Amino acid sequence: MGVGKSKTDACPLSLSLGKSPGVEKSQGLQESASKKPDDLPMHDLAEPSPTTPVPVPAGEHKGAEGQGDMLEGEEEEEEEEEEVFLKFVILHAEDDTDEALRVQNLLQNDFGIKPGIIFAEMPSGRQHLQNLDDAVNGSAWTILLLTENFLRDTWCKFQFYTSLMNSVNRQHKYNSVIPMRPLHNPLPRERTPFALRTINALEEDSRGFPTQVERIFQESVYQIQQSLWKDTRSSIRRQVLA
Repeated sequence: MGVGKSKTDACPLSLSLGKSPGVEKSQGLQESASKKPDDLPMHDLAEPSPTTPVPVPAGEHKGAEGQGDMLEGEEEEEEEEEEVFLKFVILHAEDDTDEALRVQNLLQNDFGIKPGIIFAEMPSGRQHLQNLDDAVNGSAWTILLLTENFLRDTWCKFQFYTSLMNSVNRQHKYNSVIPMRPLHNPLPRERTPFALRTINALEEDSRGFPTQVERIFQESVYQIQQSLWKDTRSSIRRQVLA
């Protein structure tokens, strides 16, 4: 019965031949150098350093730049969409919000005067003065909803005085303030402030109401005011960027 070689008894070839450790190390280096990359373990392959920049194909650079331009273009489009010059804004007492909405729908749907807004729909979180300035200067006409509640609200008094002063101080805003007595709970003429009596008011209950609306809300006037509004905003932007 032959004696088999035991794995535990086997000695390295270099030791069994009596080679020195230095010779063995040299041969090991030569063998490692002679090995093909496919024979080496994966962890022995050179990996790029985290700090080494990885080259990006030229096409990808252009794609990233194009994407950036697209995002900038989309942001500009969003800004333009948000900046809409309204045809009218309705200033009203807090208790007359429903009546103001009815008048808004009447002008927009029955007479095609749009877009319009009521003061209650102005962005929340802003100061009232900022909203009032944006409403008056961001629309062609300012409608004052004259109801019994209008004079009870101190804020409404301030609104109509400010609107009148704005129309006097700005030439393109001349005749842009329109008092209106709606069907429900209108303010009697004798109780209307003197400053508003000098302006012909829209009388919703009169037979000539449709003719009044057509005569006041003319598209040509709106186009002129819209053009001036755009020029003003462009001038402000240039001053900010300068």
